[in-house]
Amino acid sequence: MGEKKLPRFIMCFCTGECPGFAKLDLWKLVNFVRNELDVEYVIVHPQLCVTDGDNFWRDYLREGDKDTIYVVGGCDPRMQRKMFKDAFADKGLDFDKQVVSLDLRNMETPEAMKKVEEVVNKLVGV
Repeated sequence: MGEKKLPRFIMCFCTGECPGFAKLDLWKLVNFVRNELDVEYVIVHPQLCVTDGDNFWRDYLREGDKDTIYVVGGCDPRMQRKMFKDAFADKGLDFDKQVVSLDLRNMETPEAMKKVEEVVNKLVGV
């Protein structure tokens, strides 16, 4: 008890057909994150900015869970905030304090791995 929670990594892959992710090997990235970094777990969602993404956040987030940090890989952080903040607010959570949005578009896999690694290591104090 009292132990710091590990961050959770959620990857939005924008249907898998977005040209911005053409150079990114999704499975290589998520397996690197889940096997090599200090995260609680990894989730892949095909498109968080549509209705089933809203439903995912509504079902997934827990009221009062203010200690969990979500590292969300996907598109522009401003777009992520615009699309997800209400779901967090509806559960009494603070998007700005609990979400680290990473724009991983137009990156090759090693570059995306490095970006996620830097953020996760900073969050867990490595």
